[in-house]
Amino acid sequence: MPMFQPCRKDMVTGYEGGADGQILDLDTAVKDGVLGGVEGGVVGGGVGEKVDLGKMIEELELCEVPSVFICPISLEPMQDPITLCTGQTYERSNILKWFNLGHFTCPTTMQELWDDSVTPNTTLYRLIHTWFSQKYLLMKKRSEDVQGRASELLETLKKVKGQARVQALKEIHQLVASHATARKAVIDEGGVSVVSSLLGPFTSHAVGSEVIGILVTLTLDSESRKNLLQPAKVSLMVDILNEGSIETKINCTRLIESLIEEKDFRSEVISSHSLLVGLMRLVKDKRHSNGVCPGLSLLRTICLHKEVRNLLVSIGAVSQLVELLSGMEPDCTELALCVLDALASVPEGRVALKDCSNTIPIMVKLLMRISENCTQYALSILWSVCKLSPDECSSIAVDAGLAAKLLLVIQSGCNPILKQQSAELLKLCSLNYSDTIFISKCKLTRTIQ
Repeated sequence: MPMFQPCRKDMVTGYEGGADGQILDLDTAVKDGVLGGVEGGVVGGGVGEKVDLGKMIEELELCEVPSVFICPISLEPMQDPITLCTGQTYERSNILKWFNLGHFTCPTTMQELWDDSVTPNTTLYRLIHTWFSQKYLLMKKRSEDVQGRASELLETLKKVKGQARVQALKEIHQLVASHATARKAVIDEGGVSVVSSLLGPFTSHAVGSEVIGILVTLTLDSESRKNLLQPAKVSLMVDILNEGSIETKINCTRLIESLIEEKDFRSEVISSHSLLVGLMRLVKDKRHSNGVCPGLSLLRTICLHKEVRNLLVSIGAVSQLVELLSGMEPDCTELALCVLDALASVPEGRVALKDCSNTIPIMVKLLMRISENCTQYALSILWSVCKLSPDECSSIAVDAGLAAKLLLVIQSGCNPILKQQSAELLKLCSLNYSDTIFISKCKLTRTIQ
C-alpha cells in the first residue's frame, strides 16, 4: 500500500477534530462537494451496493486522501475510526495497540486521558465510506469502459486495413499501456493471436511498430512466443529495431528478449548480423541514453548462446563496449562487463580484449568501484587477458595499479572466491618482477610487510 499524502483541498469543511468529534452531516458534505468528489456528482448515489471499505482502499491504491480520513498513527485511511475524550480520532486497532504498550495519553496531543472510553465516529466512517465508494465505482465504470473499448477495437482490427488499421492499433497500444483491465481483455479474447498475425514479411513499419508496442506489454504464453519466433516475424522485428524510433527500438529489444526465454528457442534465430549491429547502434546512441540498458540486457541474454559470441566479436563489439564503459551508468556498466566477460570465453574475444589498449586500464579502474558483480566481471576479464599474454599484459596491468587493487580485494569482506582469484592473478603478475620491485609497484608496502 502506498504512503498516503493528505490532500488539503479534499479536507471536510467544519471538521478539525474538535472536542465534540462532530463534523458536517453527510448530505451537506456531498451536496457542497467538500468530499473532493468525482466529476458529474456521486456515482450510483455513492452508496448503492455495500462494498467492503478495506477492499476499496486496497484496490484503489490512491496516493492522495483527505487528511481527516488518515489515522495519525499509521498514516493510512481509517476503516474503523474511534474518538478519544481529547476529541482526536484514530483507527481502532492502532490506538488499542498504543494502549497495550502502556500509554494512557493521546498520541497527537500527548494529553493524559481523563476517560479511557472510546467512541465510534460513525459520521466520519460514513464520510470515508462514501468518498471511497465514489472513487471505487468510478474506477469500476472506467474499467468496464476500457474493457469494452478494447473488445470493440479487436473486432475492428479484423476488418480494417491501411490507415484505419494503424489507428486501431495505436488506440489498443494506448489502452494496454495504461490499463491492466485492457491487457486482460486483449489476452482473454484472443487478441494476442489477432495482433501477432499482422506481423509478416509484407507488414509496414507503421503497423509493425504498434504491434510490437502492444505485445511487449502483454504476458505471452508459450504458444504465442513460439508463433512470434517464426523467421519472418523475427526478421521484421530486426528491421524495425534498425529503423524505428527510440521507443520502438526499446520495445523490440524487450520483446525479443522475452521470446529468447522460450524453452525450445533455437539460437540460429538470433544469429543475425543485422540484429547485433542494430543492438550495438542502440547501445552507442548518445542522444537516447534510455536505450543503452535494454540493448545491453538483450546482448547479455544473447551471449548465453555460444554460437553468437564469435559473430558479436566479428562486428567489433569488444572494443566498442570497452570504450563506452567510462561514461556508463552503474547498472549499464554491470551489463556491459557481463557481455565482455562472456565474449572473453571464446579465443577471438580474448584476443580482441588484449588488442584493445584501454581494456586493462579500465578494468583495473573498475575493481572495487561499483559493485561486487562488477569487480567479479572485471577480475575475470583481466585474468583472461593476462593469461593469454602474461609477459606483455601483466606489466601493463601492474603499471595501471592492478597489484594495489588486488590487495584491496583480498583484504575486503567480499566473496572468498574473488579473494582466491585475486591472489592467483597477483601471483601471475609478480612472476616478471623481483620481490623488491614488485612491492614498490604495489604502493602498499606497509600492508604487505
